Amino acid sequence: EWWRLTPEHWKESFLGHPRIGDKKAVEEKQKNNTKSWEGDEQKGTSNASNNTLDAIKQGNILYEEKFGFIYLICATNKTADEMLDILNKRLDNKNIQDELRVAAGEQAKITQLR
Repeated sequence: EWWRLTPEHWKESFLGHPRIGDKKAVEEKQKNNTKSWEGDEQKGTSNASNNTLDAIKQGNILYEEKFGFIYLICATNKTADEMLDILNKRLDNKNIQDELRVAAGEQAKITQLR
C-alpha cells in the first residue's frame, strides 16, 4: 500500500513526473507514451500566459530548493493559475515532512486516475 512506503520510495516515484509547466518535458513524455490520459494531465497549462508559466517555473525552482523534490500536484481539471496559486501556498509550508505527505497525497490521486 502507498502509505506504507518510505519517504524515499515516494520521492523516487515523483521522479517519473515532468515539472508542472515544463512543456518540453510533457511533449517528450507524450511522444514516448501512447496513453492519452498522461497527455491530458497538464492540459491546464496549454493555454497559460507566459507570465504564469514563468511564475510556475520560478516557483518550481524555489520549491525544489526548499523541499528537495519536485512540486507534484494532481493537475487534472486545474488551470495553470490554480496550479500556481496552490504552488505558492505550498511554498509557505514550514515542515518538509508535512509537505512530503502532501506531495505523496497528490501522487496517490494521480495513481487513482490512472
